[in-house]
Amino acid sequence: MPPPRRREDRGHRDRHQAPSEEEAPEKWDWSCPETRRLFEDAFFREEDYIRQGSEECQKFWTFFERLQRFQHLKTTRKEEKDPGHSKDSIPALADLPLTYDPRYRINLSVLGPDTRGSRGLGRNLPRERVSEFRRALLHYLDFGQKQAFGRLAKLQRERAALPIAQYGHRILKTLKEHQVVVVAGDTGCGKSTQVPQYLLAAGFSHVACTQPRRIACISLAKRVGFESLSQYGSQVGYQIRFESTRSAATKIVFLTVGLLLRQIQREPSLPQYQVLIVDEVHERHLHNDFLLGVLRRLLPMRPDLKVILMSATINISLFSSYFGHAPVVQVPGRLFPITVVYQPIEAEPTASKSEKLDPRPFLRVLEAIDNKYPPEERGDLLVFLSGMAEISAVLEAAQTYASHTQRWVVLPLHSALSVADQDKVFDVAPPGVRKCILSTNIAETSVTIDGIRFVVDSGKVKEMSYDPQAKLQRLQEFWISQASAEQRKGRAGRTGPGVCFRLYAESDYDAFAPYAVPEIRRVALDALVLQMKSMSVGDPRTFPFIEPPPPASLETAILYLRDQGALDSSEALTPIGSLLAQLPVDVVIGKMLILGSMFRLAEPVLTIAAALSVQSPFTRSAQSNPECGAARRPLESDLGDPFTLFNVFNTWVQVKSERSRNSRKWCRRRGIEEHRLYEMANLRRQFKELLEEYGLLAEAPAPKRGDSYSRLREHRARRELYQLKRQHEEGGGRRRKVLRLQEEEDAGSSDEDRGTASRGDGDNVDIQDVKFKLRHNLEQLQAAASSAQALTRDQMALLRLVLGRGLYPQLAIPDPFNSGRKDSDQIFHTQAKQGTVLHPTCVFANSPEVLHTQEQEAKGGEESRDDKDKMSSRHQLLTFVSLLETNKPYLVNCVRIPALQSLLLFSRSLDTNSDCSRLVADGWLELQLADSESAVRLLAASLRLRARWESALDRQLAQQARRRQLEEEEEEEEEAPVSRQEVVALSRELLQFTASKVPYSLRRLTGLEAQNLYVGPQTITTAPSLPGLFGSSTLSPHPTKGGYTVTDFLTYNCLTSDTDLYSDCLRTFWTCPHCGLHMPLTPLERIAHENTCPEAPQDGPPGAEDAAPEPQQKTSALQRPYHCEACQQDFLFTPTEVLRHRRQHV
Repeated sequence: MPPPRRREDRGHRDRHQAPSEEEAPEKWDWSCPETRRLFEDAFFREEDYIRQGSEECQKFWTFFERLQRFQHLKTTRKEEKDPGHSKDSIPALADLPLTYDPRYRINLSVLGPDTRGSRGLGRNLPRERVSEFRRALLHYLDFGQKQAFGRLAKLQRERAALPIAQYGHRILKTLKEHQVVVVAGDTGCGKSTQVPQYLLAAGFSHVACTQPRRIACISLAKRVGFESLSQYGSQVGYQIRFESTRSAATKIVFLTVGLLLRQIQREPSLPQYQVLIVDEVHERHLHNDFLLGVLRRLLPMRPDLKVILMSATINISLFSSYFGHAPVVQVPGRLFPITVVYQPIEAEPTASKSEKLDPRPFLRVLEAIDNKYPPEERGDLLVFLSGMAEISAVLEAAQTYASHTQRWVVLPLHSALSVADQDKVFDVAPPGVRKCILSTNIAETSVTIDGIRFVVDSGKVKEMSYDPQAKLQRLQEFWISQASAEQRKGRAGRTGPGVCFRLYAESDYDAFAPYAVPEIRRVALDALVLQMKSMSVGDPRTFPFIEPPPPASLETAILYLRDQGALDSSEALTPIGSLLAQLPVDVVIGKMLILGSMFRLAEPVLTIAAALSVQSPFTRSAQSNPECGAARRPLESDLGDPFTLFNVFNTWVQVKSERSRNSRKWCRRRGIEEHRLYEMANLRRQFKELLEEYGLLAEAPAPKRGDSYSRLREHRARRELYQLKRQHEEGGGRRRKVLRLQEEEDAGSSDEDRGTASRGDGDNVDIQDVKFKLRHNLEQLQAAASSAQALTRDQMALLRLVLGRGLYPQLAIPDPFNSGRKDSDQIFHTQAKQGTVLHPTCVFANSPEVLHTQEQEAKGGEESRDDKDKMSSRHQLLTFVSLLETNKPYLVNCVRIPALQSLLLFSRSLDTNSDCSRLVADGWLELQLADSESAVRLLAASLRLRARWESALDRQLAQQARRRQLEEEEEEEEEAPVSRQEVVALSRELLQFTASKVPYSLRRLTGLEAQNLYVGPQTITTAPSLPGLFGSSTLSPHPTKGGYTVTDFLTYNCLTSDTDLYSDCLRTFWTCPHCGLHMPLTPLERIAHENTCPEAPQDGPPGAEDAAPEPQQKTSALQRPYHCEACQQDFLFTPTEVLRHRRQHV
């Protein structure tokens, strides 16, 4: 026998050589990594049941080591009893046969080096060892199958124990006889998971089940796929925004209501489905109510289509009667009694009342459970809170309590969490430890969590409502309805006798409304009306809603869409409206995308639009963390929040492309939730594809194919990514984990932050990063991010103009006395809401000085008697994405824009006085210019620019719409309707216009001033003869304001004035610099002559270059013509100025 050292030395010399067949059997080293690698190369290839490096591979080696120990133990014992026993027989594990009987054989062929042909990598392995390995592998597969059958038997028992199991045949029979069936079942009866499976078993192969929330789609698809023994993502799949596991083999798909409506928009008859299940109809979400109306119209045209409405036992008769008294199958819910304990919270004194929720009543419940119920009695706690702020307040206190008692794991649950963090609530707590889940009403009906025995009901819910008068979204806290209270209580009695702690009095419960207010009666309807128009369902006013919305809300939405240009005067979709309907975003953000594509700013606008369409990536805890603030400061932009988000996304893409493993660390250091950045990337890609599909954006050129080596390397990298994704879905995605006793709760952290171990070698795999790399071309994103960071100053100015145009008329004016206030006390006013403040996450909240007027002209600087009347050329307005009222009305996502130029370019109503030195925009913002000639020139230039801008946009959209209609008939390329030269010229003139420097004052009109703004209809209706002043526009008397209508937004000389009637008629002698005409003219007559003078040069856009002449003396009502005998000149002077001029000659 060779010495042991020789074997070790040989192993060091040649690591690729496994123990040879000549060595004695006891010398064979199964734990040698090289040996294992050779066997894995031979047996665990890509096409095999177990893949090399997978989690299943690691499990096999653990099983193999146990099998070796077991065999050695059994052999030793048998040798003691019967020394003459043959060593060749290999005992099996317990409950497995000694011989591999065909009755137990798994239906699987195990290939190895002896069956794969001469190219097998393990062909030189000893034959006996190959046979031994194959036997162990077959034992492992049989052992796994036995475990699977055991789980299956348990699963079938659990399914049979559900209340709905007794009603499966009745549901199918009723569905066979009727087109619509209502299935009403209390919480926990199993309707959401079992009804789709009954349909699958009955032979239906195209079933769609809608859910109001994305988290419900994912969790239900996983559960139904597991119960139906369908491989995850095959027969059962889900389809949500940016993510889908749907394939050609999918028979049941869980999808959001919004996605189904998009499918109806493309194919109104829904030919791809046999059965539609509309779940949670009792929640009365906006899109759910609309979907019911669409289905009611669709059913007569699709008699083969079956519809199942699934609801809790709430107002069932409403849904049944809506569908012609459809039959109702009512299923009993919880099987166990629930004790209700009322523990009303004592009202705080008004003086000491704080905005933060008091967590002590919730901690008392945790203490009561600890004192009354021993840890051995399993049962988790579900706490219903109204919102994220309340969850954060209780979470902090509950985690402190849990760290002392070591008997709780506290987990938050709300829609803003990442999917990985939401999935934690389905994991199990360690022995002797309970879960405490702090949830919004997402856990009321959409998500069912096993093991809940205790429920705490705060009795509150936060709902978004829309105030059409103030034009703001209002997130308010309300008492819940009795129906919601019963739903919450029902969560406690699914697995055993439960307890529901209600933190309000029984008299409060009796005063609750029976049902919640439907969403359609309390939210803005502009997106719904736009979708209805694009689906051609007729007049929204006559649509058969299950409960119609308030008529005022519909009219407000229609008026808003007309103002935005999405509907024309006959309420039909315009070209821009039809494109906006295709974009899954708010109307204003859709307009940004369209304008950005026209001005060749598509890449930056795509990023900004995506950033404004997702929740803020900035975490709450980072607001109070100075280190996060310091790390984030270089990314902040003083232009506004969208530009800060723009910088964050571009820098993140650069970080990912350079060192992808550090992107999570980079985000955590800056208080950024990386999950939101992934959402931005997904949404950005979707927007880009939509714009390309509509022809507004040229498709990106195909990437250049590299050499064969680089292509092979790229192919291998993608294959490895797909393998990691599959391992995550098949392994970690299906297994419930055991929670740690003390969760390190970083703000916004998730499994991705800490790393999800999905590989056998212990490497941390960021599954979000894997999906990101599979979904996106990182080189293209990096190129876009690099070009965005190299935008010129002019491009940034034009980009700000595009954002302002998209967001208009969502404007706020700074309070005139903000310069004397603290940062946190800055006040802004919108047209409908006074006293708004900046959201704490707003970049201007920490540096409001950039919004203050920094120069004082024409009013004498600090000697100005009133700050609000000061003249400056740097007045600014804030345009904002949304106005949200919680405890205060907040401006969210703000951009600063120049006031005068923006109002001239964007306002929908512009009124002037006789010399245009006083302008009122949209009836609430007054601009007073120091010089009437500058005012008229700017006004004339803005009219020309607006006309060209709107014309170019309409032509481009109309042309693209025609091209889409004819693309099947005509393949020939057409020239772009708007040439690049035209866009470049328009961009240059817009930049010159916005850069003009004219001193003016800006203020918000009071309510009384706005009421007495116009002169009213006049008896003299002849229009003034001012040829060329307003282009080719013809002036006609305005019927209500007075003055003269110039365009659909401009009314000339309709404002009341406190000046004398003669000052407007005063003329002074003037000589035309072009034709030499010398005669007395008013300022308006002078500009009208200049615009029509035959000798005037025609080069360049008239009025653009000289839109900002040197400031002249302000015209006053006291000024009169004065001819000086001493200097023989004519002036327009007040009496005081006449005396001052005479003194100069003394």
